[in-house]
Amino acid sequence: MKRQMAEFDNFRKRTEKEKSQMFETGAKSIIEKVLPVIDNFERGLAAVPEEEKENPFVDGMEKIYRQMMTVLEEAGVKPIVAEGKEFDPNLHNAVMHIDDENFGENIVAEEFQKGYTYRDSVVRHSMVKVAN
Repeated sequence: MKRQMAEFDNFRKRTEKEKSQMFETGAKSIIEKVLPVIDNFERGLAAVPEEEKENPFVDGMEKIYRQMMTVLEEAGVKPIVAEGKEFDPNLHNAVMHIDDENFGENIVAEEFQKGYTYRDSVVRHSMVKVAN
């Protein structure tokens, strides 16, 4: 009887862990699909000329962008801060190297695409330029 109870308890724990992993995988999949939309919002807002910043349409787009970022942050999604930080292959994807005296060795000089983490795992690495 004790053996069967222990087996059932192990089965219950194993299924809970599998269920949690499936949820985590599903959440990451959805986040990966939403990130290009976030990138397009950022590109669009960055392309707005200074004299158009007060336009109600632009203001509305900025509010929607901030709301999306707030929702993602509440769900556990956070952007990876890369520029000016030391290059970390676990967080960054180096696509370019430059020789620049203004930066230290192995310092991220520029970020081409923002990376994100979900809880403690990387959803998308930051695409960066690294100084040698």
